[in-house]
Amino acid sequence: MEGSPIDRNVVAVLIALGLIVLFARGVQVATLLRVNAPILLFSFYCATSILWSDFPDIAFKRWFKALGDVVMVLVVLTDYAGTAAIKRLLARVGFVLIPVSILMIYFLHMGLGYYGEWGTKPLLTGVTLNKNMLGLDCLVFGLGSFWCFFEASQDGEQKRRTGPRIAHAIVLAMAVWLLVMGDSMTPLVCLMLAGGLIMLMRRPMFSRRPALIHFVVCGVLSVCASAVLLDVGLVEKLGRDPTLTGRTEIWHEVVAMTTNPLVGTGFESFWLGDRYREMGNRHWWRPNEAHNGYLEVYINLGWVGVALLGLLMVTGYGNVLGMLRHDPETGSLKLAYLVVAAIYSLTEAGFRMMDLMWIFFLFATIAVPKMSEKETLETIR
Repeated sequence: MEGSPIDRNVVAVLIALGLIVLFARGVQVATLLRVNAPILLFSFYCATSILWSDFPDIAFKRWFKALGDVVMVLVVLTDYAGTAAIKRLLARVGFVLIPVSILMIYFLHMGLGYYGEWGTKPLLTGVTLNKNMLGLDCLVFGLGSFWCFFEASQDGEQKRRTGPRIAHAIVLAMAVWLLVMGDSMTPLVCLMLAGGLIMLMRRPMFSRRPALIHFVVCGVLSVCASAVLLDVGLVEKLGRDPTLTGRTEIWHEVVAMTTNPLVGTGFESFWLGDRYREMGNRHWWRPNEAHNGYLEVYINLGWVGVALLGLLMVTGYGNVLGMLRHDPETGSLKLAYLVVAAIYSLTEAGFRMMDLMWIFFLFATIAVPKMSEKETLETIR
């Protein structure tokens, strides 16, 4: 429950550095926060829920770490370089994590294990701590490489863009290969769907017609939700059992253990104490999440938290539509991450603090007002 003191100190230093950067960009940060009230409201409610947590000290520490997620996203979104800053983030992180994972697994024989009845199924972890985290890395940064590759291919200066296209194509291929070899079906499906969205949204007929965007997004979400929540046979066709590897059992158990449906157990407090020990006694693999992002919010923050999350998603979707109108390039990436977060969180706890999916969900939903020339100069200084 206490966590690593080294990790805690490193995170505290990074948050402090991020706050220093944001303080130097005070004018733009203040403008950005004014137009993103749902983020502030959700964060404020998370802080308030510490009051009824069984472990308020731990809940406060975790809330402080969650605040760091917002700080780091704001550091990127307030960078004067705009889209170039996003590309640098995706490239620099993805070009390290994905190739190094392959190096560790297949050349250094690290980050690799086996599971199953006879111990024959490969369990790939790479630079991460478990299979799901590696799949999430491949999804987020593989999608980033696909977006960068697609945008470079659309650029008229073909010779100058050949190098970046090759580099991003290689990283994308590595990400897909890791997902296939690791049998990470959810990230793989999300990656394919998000890639298709990016290509569609870069067509003028979609970016200029909100009705078509609504139709595509609703269609994708409906099919994915039906496959997971309804017995329509799509899960079995993807090679998964109807219980989603025991997830549906976990869902029923955590709902039955929720004592306050309205406000939940408090921020990041459900998987602590007796509840965590009881779930560990029931399942040998000792679950520490509900494997459903919406349910995870419900058990910690109750229906109030779910409603605020819904408000955040709806307003974020509106922000993405606005971005698509004046900047289809960045807007297409934001829409892809928003839809991916909604789908991924059907089977994984994607809306948890310091989760990579939550960080990119914030990136997608936060509105970035266009800076005036004066604000741009002040940011550069």
